[in-house]
Amino acid sequence: MSTVLISGANRGIGLEFARQSAADGWTVIGTARHPDQADALRATGAEVLALDIADAASIAALAQAVGDRPIDLLFANAGIYGETNLDPGAWLNVLRTNAIGPTLLAEALRKNVARSDRKRMVAVTSGMGSIAETGGAHIPYRTSKAALNMAWKNLAIEYAKDGITVGVINPGWVQTDMGGPGAAITPTQSVTGMRRVIAALTPADTGRFLSWDAKDIAW
Repeated sequence: MSTVLISGANRGIGLEFARQSAADGWTVIGTARHPDQADALRATGAEVLALDIADAASIAALAQAVGDRPIDLLFANAGIYGETNLDPGAWLNVLRTNAIGPTLLAEALRKNVARSDRKRMVAVTSGMGSIAETGGAHIPYRTSKAALNMAWKNLAIEYAKDGITVGVINPGWVQTDMGGPGAAITPTQSVTGMRRVIAALTPADTGRFLSWDAKDIAW
């Protein structure tokens, strides 16, 4: 049985990813900052573990809790939109949460993924992290996702020696707390598309920047 570890799995895209994965027979490990408040996640049948993606000590504790279990797919979903102003402290928090944390998580669980059959790591990024397609404004969020993209592009090169396929994926504009009710697609549509894209990945695809509908996005 395949195992997926999903960060930020207590709501929105992460919760839907947990639901669909569990329904397809995957073993699901879902993380939340407050596991005692993750009733919806627990209801999917997932094992719920604590993780604050912005805290290196929390990432280390999660890795210890996972132990040596193989993880077929690391789905690094946890992230924030943060403030839109250029307050240095707030900006650094967005970078820490959206770029540094997921990268540290990948490194902490590298051996677990390498030990699995599927050997895949995918981080949820955003089209707003594309330098080529930027539309201006929202600098903290855009730079955090651009940094995530660069970090994971480098992970793809480094982890190839372990046979791990690494990618970043844009979930689209989704009707979540972050995307708002007027967004273009539902979490079900987004996750269904992303899971289809992830299932089709091969080692030749490592390092790609893809969208939920399988389109390549310019860096």
